[in-house]
Amino acid sequence: MPHFANWSYPTPIRFGAGRISELAKACQRAGIARPLFVTDRGLATAPITARARALLDAAGLGATLFAEVDANPSDQNLAAGIAAFRAGGHDGVVAFGGGSALDLGKLVAFMAGQTRPVWDFEDVDDWWTRADAAAIHPIVAVPTTAGTGSEVGRASVLTESAKRVKKVIFHPDILPKVVIADPELTIGMPPAITAGTGMDALAHCLEAYAAPSYHPMSHGIALEGMRLVFANLPRAFATPDDVDARAEMMAAAAMGAVAFQKGLGAIHAVSHPLGALYNAHHGTLNAIVMPKVLEMNRPAIEAPLARAADYIGIAGGFDGFLERVLDLRAALAIPPSLSAIGVDQGDIDRIAAMALVDPTAGGNPVPLTKEGVTALLEACF
Repeated sequence: MPHFANWSYPTPIRFGAGRISELAKACQRAGIARPLFVTDRGLATAPITARARALLDAAGLGATLFAEVDANPSDQNLAAGIAAFRAGGHDGVVAFGGGSALDLGKLVAFMAGQTRPVWDFEDVDDWWTRADAAAIHPIVAVPTTAGTGSEVGRASVLTESAKRVKKVIFHPDILPKVVIADPELTIGMPPAITAGTGMDALAHCLEAYAAPSYHPMSHGIALEGMRLVFANLPRAFATPDDVDARAEMMAAAAMGAVAFQKGLGAIHAVSHPLGALYNAHHGTLNAIVMPKVLEMNRPAIEAPLARAADYIGIAGGFDGFLERVLDLRAALAIPPSLSAIGVDQGDIDRIAAMALVDPTAGGNPVPLTKEGVTALLEACF
């Protein structure tokens, strides 16, 4: 199947192998003449990064590199990025990398022109209206993983260092002006990152599908996104240079981020505090807790999960779906428990308290309680 298309959903997307060659044109379309190139430390010296920067240089858009981005981006990373943006006289951001780099790059473009602290724009009620929208700089997003879908999102997750808490920062105008979605950029991902980011895409689609709110557009997108992940993530993991599988996963990741307007739930409510406290990979955390969340939510989601299983081609209804998730985790060498990645069981009360106030908790199909989340965490050990 060919994977080469131009989409405008929810923002202009240039999708297909080799589309990175259009990076300079994308910047011009976004109105960026002096971009700050934001990526993470691991990609700073990678060949794909060098090629992208060379394309900008050749077009007279030579970009300063900013790579002080942690796996779970923090307010300290943001402050450094804003300083670099202002010092270089930049007028926009090229956010290049996985979810961490995309999230931070979007926030640098957002906050470089603001006078209020970033926490004033947390995704609470209409706090985003506090921002000076005219001071938000344009963004071109280039994902190099297939997981978060941050390239098509209007929010970013940021860790408040002093409290070790993840918060969601939202503004509709931090949706990138142009996305370059080139699946060839994901071929060099380490297997563990292919696995973790792919499971993040599945978690987004699964939780959006299961969320009880009414949003039939997102509901349908989430369903097809799950099908794409189950069909293509094992291929992308086993055969890293399978461009077709990589393309389908890149599409599924974007679909998950579009779909979760409908809601997220306990998978994310638990993984957010775990990521903030242990700096663990977000998608891997989602994969570890996913089966136990499914079991907890079974009373509310058994029938819709059976319908999803039928669509995807999984026999056995809810039980068959759960078994397929377990089989997929095993095939991807996902750690089987929280203890396997060094989480201290003594932190359960603290994690549970943080999960209950996480903004994603309200979208869970079964109302979350202290007792329920504590039992869930105990099961994940």
